[in-house]
Amino acid sequence: MLGPLPPVMVSSRLGDKDNIFTAAWTGTINTRPPKTYVSIRAERYSYNMIKESGVFVINLTPSSLVGAADYCGTYTGAKVDKFAECGLTKEEATEINAPMIAECPVSLECKVFDIIPLGSHDMFLADILAVNVSEELFDKEGKIHMERANLAAFLHGTYYSLGERLDKIGCGIIKKRKENKRKNTPKKPFEKK
Repeated sequence: MLGPLPPVMVSSRLGDKDNIFTAAWTGTINTRPPKTYVSIRAERYSYNMIKESGVFVINLTPSSLVGAADYCGTYTGAKVDKFAECGLTKEEATEINAPMIAECPVSLECKVFDIIPLGSHDMFLADILAVNVSEELFDKEGKIHMERANLAAFLHGTYYSLGERLDKIGCGIIKKRKENKRKNTPKKPFEKK
């Protein structure tokens, strides 16, 4: 019942074969050093590619690529070239031997450091070696604006586009401090006329 989740497209390479599969079981597990994970069923075509190569790329899916993400999660790379079928552009990763998806606004280059069998899925724990961000997400001062990425979300079998910004991290603390400050402000003594 946890959601929404990111329907990321995970790209990998083994030998001369490149593939993409879609996963929603992924996320951040550490900040410094940056680490992530993706959980993969052993029967997935990409499972052995990633297990043998030890590397993969998590490509964040914009709403415009939901159809491609769905295709990549439905068909096996053993039978189809998903890059060609979805009209996606391969871009070489900067730190690992794996393709990125050029149309994705953010790509995380990952190196596996452990695999944990969990049951239906195995969790591939990985170091994030590089983060590639589309120039369109930067403002003139070099600040990244992720809201410009128009990322997709996945919730109980349905894709959504992330909506409007509600607030930023720390908003509850800031609001609470303002409330306390107002409560603790001394009232002016009653003035006689």
